[in-house]
Amino acid sequence: MNGSTVRVASVQMALAQTTSIDAFLARLEHHVRAAAGYGADFVCFPEHVTLQLLSGAPDEVPAEETVGRLTEYTAALSDRLSALAVRYRINIVGGSHATRLDDGAARNVALLAGRDGTLARQDKLHPTPDERAVWGIGGGSALDAIETDCGPVGILICYDSEFPEAARRLVDRGARIVFVPYCTDTRHGHLRVHHCCQARTVENQIYVVTAGLVGTLANVANLDMAYAQSAVLTPSDHGFARDGIAAQAEPQVEQMIIADLDMAALDRARSEGSVRNLADRRHDLYRLEWTGE
Repeated sequence: MNGSTVRVASVQMALAQTTSIDAFLARLEHHVRAAAGYGADFVCFPEHVTLQLLSGAPDEVPAEETVGRLTEYTAALSDRLSALAVRYRINIVGGSHATRLDDGAARNVALLAGRDGTLARQDKLHPTPDERAVWGIGGGSALDAIETDCGPVGILICYDSEFPEAARRLVDRGARIVFVPYCTDTRHGHLRVHHCCQARTVENQIYVVTAGLVGTLANVANLDMAYAQSAVLTPSDHGFARDGIAAQAEPQVEQMIIADLDMAALDRARSEGSVRNLADRRHDLYRLEWTGE
């Protein structure tokens, strides 16, 4: 972080046959090291990035066993993300990982490893119909901003970004950057996430960083292909990118994008912008009532 500027990196990661947890973690480290080398304060990976760990099994793992098998890697993933964040002095949004909690519930979980090694967790609130039906994943009930050395940030996992109440909750809790790891199989799905994230930047005068999976992968149930064009999105006003896109990956290739986010520009937009969405809310007519944990 340089003054009021936060540098963010988004990893648009290609699906690849993966033979071991060590091979997968080595790929993660490569991207973390590269992002840190470019001076990024944050690096964000895609949703369901760890599903690739099942591709090296001799036979395709049945869909109903997916979460249980991935849970075997949860501890190693958590430990490595924490260690990499400390080693490379960068905050890591580790995409998302389907895992089974101690109470037996299946969740789609995003981990944020801070530069000091601390780990924060955000469960996906709105599992898709497919996640519920195929993997038995349920939705979390807690959503809050996560404190970092660059200020509070938020995480909305894929489908969560399509619910404006969730983003507004994070903004009301102080987040000015929201990370959106996503996994969509078609361009239609990608565009739903992309357009909703652009709407969130306008409604809340924030930055949104998306990171998606791309490509095809055999031997993993319910993950035949993925489509993405990851982006760093800004409000739509003077002082920001003309099209509200600070950086954008080429579609369907593995790529890292990097952008510098001017946090002072958000303050100016909120107080002096062409429109002032946060200040002009009609609290006399409507308000957000959060009833989760």
